[in-house]
Amino acid sequence: MPSMPSLPSMPSLPSMPRGLSLPRAIAIFAVSQAPRRLLQDCCSVLDHQRPGGVCGCCWALRPRYKRLVDNIFPEDPEDGLVKANMEKLTFFALSAPEKLDRIAAYLSERLTRELNRHRYGYVCIAMEALEQLLLACSCQSINLLVESFLSTLRLLLEADRPHLHILATSAFVKFANIEEDTASYHRSYDFFVSRFSEMCHSDHDDQDTRDKIRVSGIRGLQGVVRKTVDDELQVNIWEPRHMEQIVPALLVNLQQHTHTGSGSPAEQTEVCFRELLGRAAYGHINNAIRPVLMHLDSHSLWEGRSFAVQCFQIIMYSIPSQHSHLVIQQLLGHLDANSRSPAPVRAGIVEVLSGAAVIEATGSVGPTVLEVFNTLLRQLRQSVDYQLTGYYDNAGKHATTSAEEKTLQDAVIQTIGSFANTLPVYQRSEVMLFIMGKIPVPGIYPALGSPNAGFEGSRMIQVMLLKSLLQVSERYDSSNLLTALPSSFLEPLLSFTLMEDPEIRLLVLSILTSLIDRRHNAGRLTCASVAVDVAALELKEDRSSRQDNLFIRKHAQRLYRHVYLTCKEESSGRGHYQALFTLLAVVGLELANEEVVVDLIRLVLALQELALSNQERLSVFNRCGIHAVCAAFLHLLSQLGPPAALHHHVTQVIEGRHSDASHLLPEEAFSDKHSLPEGELKVGEAFLFVQSEISEALTGSSYSVHTERFNTPYTPQITDEDRLSKRKSIGDVVSMQIDMDPQYCPDAEQVPTEQITFETLKSTFEDRGGEEEEEVRRKRMRVVERFQTAPFEEIAAHCGSKMSLLHAKLDQVFDLMVRSPPSPSGLSPPRSTPLYEMKFPDLCVY
Repeated sequence: MPSMPSLPSMPSLPSMPRGLSLPRAIAIFAVSQAPRRLLQDCCSVLDHQRPGGVCGCCWALRPRYKRLVDNIFPEDPEDGLVKANMEKLTFFALSAPEKLDRIAAYLSERLTRELNRHRYGYVCIAMEALEQLLLACSCQSINLLVESFLSTLRLLLEADRPHLHILATSAFVKFANIEEDTASYHRSYDFFVSRFSEMCHSDHDDQDTRDKIRVSGIRGLQGVVRKTVDDELQVNIWEPRHMEQIVPALLVNLQQHTHTGSGSPAEQTEVCFRELLGRAAYGHINNAIRPVLMHLDSHSLWEGRSFAVQCFQIIMYSIPSQHSHLVIQQLLGHLDANSRSPAPVRAGIVEVLSGAAVIEATGSVGPTVLEVFNTLLRQLRQSVDYQLTGYYDNAGKHATTSAEEKTLQDAVIQTIGSFANTLPVYQRSEVMLFIMGKIPVPGIYPALGSPNAGFEGSRMIQVMLLKSLLQVSERYDSSNLLTALPSSFLEPLLSFTLMEDPEIRLLVLSILTSLIDRRHNAGRLTCASVAVDVAALELKEDRSSRQDNLFIRKHAQRLYRHVYLTCKEESSGRGHYQALFTLLAVVGLELANEEVVVDLIRLVLALQELALSNQERLSVFNRCGIHAVCAAFLHLLSQLGPPAALHHHVTQVIEGRHSDASHLLPEEAFSDKHSLPEGELKVGEAFLFVQSEISEALTGSSYSVHTERFNTPYTPQITDEDRLSKRKSIGDVVSMQIDMDPQYCPDAEQVPTEQITFETLKSTFEDRGGEEEEEVRRKRMRVVERFQTAPFEEIAAHCGSKMSLLHAKLDQVFDLMVRSPPSPSGLSPPRSTPLYEMKFPDLCVY
């Protein structure tokens, strides 16, 4: 070591108390003749308030790490970090890692002093040195630096200079990207979460500065997530107190900014939000979603819908697919929680649920399939109640409008359809059965009916659930009709074709068509016409399979019967006849075989006779509509395989109608400006399809085997099921037994008991006259109204009395069964033990 140069004599300074120092100006004056180097040493000693002594007064005797740290600072801060000296400091730190904590503490001390003196150039240099040391250290020794590093960042973030905030955030992001092998149990990032979240809400006057601060805050939150989310020993960033700060800070920037560039707050927010959700485990999803729902509620963002939909699209595409059903559960619960919110809010949640459910179903369906539909159907019921009362709360303070509730109902129905569209075929069948079970079916008390809704509310619920069912059926694609239309589904569905409400009947016809139409031909057959060329329509047809034949044998006659009975309804309009034509055409295409074709022709001839009958109370329009449907369907059916002679006969009749009876053709009967004859409709023989000529046309072909069936005209049997289904409103859902109870029909006269004979049974099963049927309907209406308005205790008491009466009747029957026959002497023998109370030996055989 070279010898030290001789120092000039210096006046002795009195010793100072520990912790005190002379003012800088006095020190400089006292050593004005000293070399410049010695002057800097003394200033450094006095600045650091070191005690007197040899090491404190001589720069060369100070610790080496301090000298190396001091050497990295240039004379002019604009020159930046002295790179050569920084390399020496880095080499020393790596050679002696036990000195890292001292180096970091001294650098932090220098940075704090320069920060207090507003020397921001030296602050940046000290921060750069800390970053380089941090990046150069190995994973084992990085913990020696971290505490000083984080305390320095806290000082910068607490300053009032935006550029220092940005500087500290950049340094924290670099630190967050370093992977550590050992965890630190005592670190806390609560301050950084709070400060970075606050930066995301910056409202600086300058737009560019505000964007930079917000972007820095977002990147800082992203760094916190990266640093803590994968380490279970670190602070739990998924706790609600942290999520309630991070998530709203991100959503504010996602909402208020657009993607204007690669560094925009919105783009940085989306990247951070996706990364946060992508790292969420199963138990953390709810904590991450709940602040989103709270933010959308507090800022009334459900009504806008677009931002809410965007948020949940990001959420659904970011979280692991196997956890996505948890988001659906959160949305369903939030929808129930907002059941008494305004209709636009509920509609916004439903729309978000629709988009989220579609994305969720493509990944992992989870256990929420029927729960989704159950919640949506419950919302439909509540919406009907609100629409009828005009208020969406029980207190009657918050009014709603029919238009708002109608918008909500349409959104719910659309959501049901969009969600069902992504389900497997077997689950769609379950969903249809589930919805059918919720619809008020004739003969069954309406499960979703509200006691306050009345008949109109029940009818509205019925219509909306059928619309929901139509949404599911339009997306249903099954190769087996027995699976698509099981008896448990088809029978209650067909019962709705006998309802008086025309909207309900039209929906049922559309549902049947969509389920039977497996080859998607219905879209080409929506308009009934006698000028259609089948070759131009490019219809898809195929031979019926074995399953189709089983379906025909099991359900065809029931289907034909309900089509026939539907045509007898007086309230049918143009849409109903168009739907009937489409249904018959689809049946002819999907279930095409010789037997089906013959049965369809018999059905058409029966409909033609129905339109000519004077016994039915059909209007002229109804009769012309039935004739038009028969003509259009036979014209189509004659081109699908039967002999040309049949097509010739059909064409001949149609041409005759064109010339003299155009009102019997669909082009005229279903037009907006149709001209129908006034008075009673009279149809000449030349304008009718003749059974004998049709039978003769089919003779000699493969259809001739079944032509004998033409000898028996099609007459649908009115079964007891049809009578029970023949309800004129949804209110007629009470059984016949309750309907005829004298206690609930006080106006009914007590008919004396008469002997049951064959004629009595025959007259009972025959159709009632119009007046009698109308009287029965009114009685049933009164019964249903009483059941809906009577107190529960009264209804329960009535049911209990009926049960007691039943037991009494059963006891009477058993007594008659075990009573001995009368003796010739007229004396009744002693009563023996009843048969059902006798005990027989084990080996006794009867």
